[in-house]
Amino acid sequence: MLSTFVITLREGVEAALVVGIVLAYLNKANRSALNAWVYAGIGAGILASVIVGGAFIGVLTSLDTSNQLYAPVLKPLLEAVFGLIAIALLSWMLIWMTKQAKSLKGEVEQEIDRAIQANAAWGIFGIIFFAVLREGFETVVFIAAQFQQGSSPVIGAMGGLLGAIMIGILLFKLGIKINLKQFFQVMGVFLLLIVSGLVIGVLAHLDKSLVLLAQINPNIACGGDSCILGGLIWDTSRVLPQKQFPGVILHTLFGYVDRFYWAEAIAYFTFLFTVGSLYFRSLTEPKQAVPLESP
Repeated sequence: MLSTFVITLREGVEAALVVGIVLAYLNKANRSALNAWVYAGIGAGILASVIVGGAFIGVLTSLDTSNQLYAPVLKPLLEAVFGLIAIALLSWMLIWMTKQAKSLKGEVEQEIDRAIQANAAWGIFGIIFFAVLREGFETVVFIAAQFQQGSSPVIGAMGGLLGAIMIGILLFKLGIKINLKQFFQVMGVFLLLIVSGLVIGVLAHLDKSLVLLAQINPNIACGGDSCILGGLIWDTSRVLPQKQFPGVILHTLFGYVDRFYWAEAIAYFTFLFTVGSLYFRSLTEPKQAVPLESP
């Protein structure tokens, strides 16, 4: 619930910024009549995200209740695939958004100008729809990767969405100043740690799929209690279980697992160092100079 809340809050605030920029620019251009298309884009983007998420979870649910021989193998395999997609999307968005944040307002306003000049209300709708759908898709893929956690990720996503809406209202309706740069930096660190923990989950799902396959097919042999994870580094399931407090907080924010294997350790720290270096480098990159235009 906590990890999904953090991700949805961050992604939701990004979408809220685009919505706020569009509404403010339409008001400035005396085109407030197009506001209805903005709200329609928000609703359609959320609805499309829910439909995609429902389709993903529906596939996993059908595998969970299926009597087919290889259904138990396919379910953790699909969860691993969803996890890989979520890792790729969230990592790319973390680094890309950090680099593009300074030019976001100008780029959105240029798109609005083109839509207004073409007298295309659908252009305004499209800007909002794809902004909301992009952030929503990343969230629903993450929820699908956490399918085994039940309804908790969905509750966390709803809380994050409400939090993003509140921040948007505070910024654009009430005019309250919020240090968005600091907000995204802090949330970015949390997102980096959460996604690093998702790397461990992907390996665990892949290993579970292979273990189940080995049980069905005797020709496939797995050494020990895992197929691809290697030796066990620690087993703290009795002392600090990851599904009970405070282990669940460590699991959410830092990727802690009570049974930690060598392959998971190598993948976790490699990802954390690589993506973390790119992220912190993007925070310190100087703003590129904009060439002066001729009169």
